[in-house]
Amino acid sequence: MDRREFTGQVVSGLALLVWAAQARALSLSDADANAGLKAALERGAAAAVGLLGKPDGFLGNPQVRIPLPGALESAAKLMRGLGQGKKVDELVTAMNRAAESAVPESKQLLSNAVKQMTVTDAKQILTGGDTSVTTFFADKTRLPLGEKFLPIVTHATEKVSLASKYNAVASKGVGLGVVKKEDANVQQYVTGKTLDGLYLMIGEEEKKIRQNPVATGSAILKKVFGAL
Repeated sequence: MDRREFTGQVVSGLALLVWAAQARALSLSDADANAGLKAALERGAAAAVGLLGKPDGFLGNPQVRIPLPGALESAAKLMRGLGQGKKVDELVTAMNRAAESAVPESKQLLSNAVKQMTVTDAKQILTGGDTSVTTFFADKTRLPLGEKFLPIVTHATEKVSLASKYNAVASKGVGLGVVKKEDANVQQYVTGKTLDGLYLMIGEEEKKIRQNPVATGSAILKKVFGAL
């Protein structure tokens, strides 16, 4: 074990000891702490899905609005100059509408992830900093959600002719090294960005709970996060 790894374990261990000491000092049982954390995760996930899974949830939110893939973004300026701006706008709108229609499908998987949360998961979230919730949900749900989102995104974007044209050109661009592999397919690109946006907004909701648990109106959240 190198020094950095040992130091990291010491810091993590101290953080857990601080949490345990706080819990005991404030009469927080392990059950209360666990219940509070699950309530926070459920609330954050539900709020994020509610914010994103509606018209303009993505398109109207600068934090998560899905832009054109990098390779197409460069070509879009030329297309606008040639009078093809409407087609570009149609694709951007379709991409974001696809994301908005896919997000509601995440409710059950996110809920299941919370229900199956282990003690180890809870400790990692409590001591992992501002991105710990995002990491938890991404680790547990990114792969299955990606599989669930992709057909929805594909159905929404295939209605726009520019999407298929982009895919045909971009796939060749990958071989030439001028297009990133992750940008070579609009549907996969949008699916990835949809997941990124979902986890980002879950993290934002969690921050709000940590900063002002009283505002949630939840007794258990106020008890647990008020203690922290």
